[in-house]
Amino acid sequence: MMGQQVLVLNQNIKRESGRKVQAGNINAAKTIADVIRTCLGPRAMMKMLLDPMGGIVMTNDGNAILREIQVQHPAAKSMIEISRTQDEEVGDGTTSVIILAGEMLSVAEQFLEQQMHPTIIISAYRQALEDMLDTLKEISTPVDTSVRSMMLKIVHSAINTKALSRWSELACSIALDAVRTVEREDNGRKEIDIKKYAKVEKVPGGIIEDSCVLKGVVCSGVVLLTCGVVPGGIIEDSCVLKGVMVNKDVTHPRMKRMIKNPRIILLDCSLEYKKGESQTDIEISKEEDFARILQMEEEYVQQICEDIIRLKPDLVFTEKGISDLALHYLVKANITAIRRVRKSDNNRISRACGARIASRTREEERGASKEILAEVERNLQDAMQVCRNVLLDPFLLPGGGAIEMAVSKRLMERSRALTGIEQWPYRAVATALEVVPRTLIQNCGASTIRVLTSLRAKHTQEKSVNWGVDGETGCLADMMELGIWEPLAVKAQTYKTAMETAILLLRIDDIVSGHKKKDKDEQMGGQGAE
Repeated sequence: MMGQQVLVLNQNIKRESGRKVQAGNINAAKTIADVIRTCLGPRAMMKMLLDPMGGIVMTNDGNAILREIQVQHPAAKSMIEISRTQDEEVGDGTTSVIILAGEMLSVAEQFLEQQMHPTIIISAYRQALEDMLDTLKEISTPVDTSVRSMMLKIVHSAINTKALSRWSELACSIALDAVRTVEREDNGRKEIDIKKYAKVEKVPGGIIEDSCVLKGVVCSGVVLLTCGVVPGGIIEDSCVLKGVMVNKDVTHPRMKRMIKNPRIILLDCSLEYKKGESQTDIEISKEEDFARILQMEEEYVQQICEDIIRLKPDLVFTEKGISDLALHYLVKANITAIRRVRKSDNNRISRACGARIASRTREEERGASKEILAEVERNLQDAMQVCRNVLLDPFLLPGGGAIEMAVSKRLMERSRALTGIEQWPYRAVATALEVVPRTLIQNCGASTIRVLTSLRAKHTQEKSVNWGVDGETGCLADMMELGIWEPLAVKAQTYKTAMETAILLLRIDDIVSGHKKKDKDEQMGGQGAE
């Protein structure tokens, strides 16, 4: 009985543990980081992805790329998840966070090979993260968000690495106007809800220069309030619409399509005779009864229309249908009607037309193809997020890898005060931060060793915090003079997300999966089963 084997897990369960799991997690994270490494900086390369339905996605946005990639390894799935988290939290830095997380795990690999316990590495990483965040606050520079020119420079830094960089001046203006439109202040607390009240509308055809800012509620075929839709055009004519755009047409060709300062009625009921519920019976004993039923229907619809016409509206929105008889009365009263509007759009129109709530904002953009418009939409979303982050937390940091080198130098200095073996993983974090300027240099095609060595030497001098890598040329430059800035909120979130992900994956020492374990006979095609 003493030597009898005890089975705890099901025999069909697959289990991996120990050093093999940690090595597998690190390799998976490094693979995901390598996929989008070339997507960092203004000289970033783009990826072309084919989805299962045959659609094409062309982008250099880290989150958009990883959304389309199908992976099986659980650690790789965790890496993709942090890109989504970064995008939801601050809307930018999705590429940087993946590259940093991959590098944090890569530098930890040597310590695991030397039999250092993961908890020691994790403890050093946590201490390094605290020091990194403190350093960011010390180096950050406050910004006056009321100065439009400064805000446009900040947004330009984010747009400059995107496909939309050619139209960066237009895109920056649109993004800033859109965010300012949905900005609200309640009891001294600023609220900017871009996802709920700002949307980018894509209009295929024409050129990007025709995109523009429209102020009002716009339906396809009907224009209300202050500005109209200009068909066709180019990206430079993109604009912000302060209102709601609904892809609907008028329900009758004689209804007005251009309405300025309209009186609007919003309905969630139908303008037609209410049909009986299921299992409803009507008993008709003579011919006049049928005629009376039809007359009752007409009188009901007529009464509803008279109630509406009495209010003298110019436009009626309803979430349900409108009967032909109701259309007759509305056309006769010179009232335009839009039917079967989605409930969400009806709520947005209500907000846009209300006096107490800021208008819903939409941007309308124009371009030559769906792929280009999809990329422009992603770029504009990033630009709006940058505006939002700066307005909510008005502090800036130098870009171009300058802040990574400054934080790396500070960590190296503090590591000398540490004792014990924790100082080595702590220093490794400082080394890992250099992956950002190194990747920028590589993507420019410059000499990585020479430029990175020069940058290290430059940061040993006083007042050199703002020196980083010019993403266009691969040379050293003062980021303040170039006007390349990053919001403190984005950088802090990037460091926290990357470090916490690395810590999470380092703590895993066992993977138990429910997949059936294949024997050799099954792998040989079932030959041994006979």
